[in-house]
Amino acid sequence: MNYTKDQTEYMIEKYQSNPSRDTVEEIANEFSKSIKSVIGKLSREGVYRREVYKTKTGDSPVTKMEIVENIADALGVESESLVGLEKAPKTTLKTIEGVLTDEF
Repeated sequence: MNYTKDQTEYMIEKYQSNPSRDTVEEIANEFSKSIKSVIGKLSREGVYRREVYKTKTGDSPVTKMEIVENIADALGVESESLVGLEKAPKTTLKTIEGVLTDEF
């Protein structure tokens, strides 16, 4: 067994009070374990939550194809009828999407 019951309880309590990568690193250092080991244990205990990727602007990532599908919905056409549009620059697609959905 890699972790005692007391160590597990301590890890869970510490992580839940501040769920971040820094906390995982602190726990790993305290127990002389690898970060992967700590993440694995916290995951098995059901408390670890992976950090969600955000873009440079802080938004959730959206693919060009998703934007094209939104544009197609706003126009009332099938996205297949807009073949090639996904090759346009993402900022252009977002502008078109914004205008069509009144978010611009």
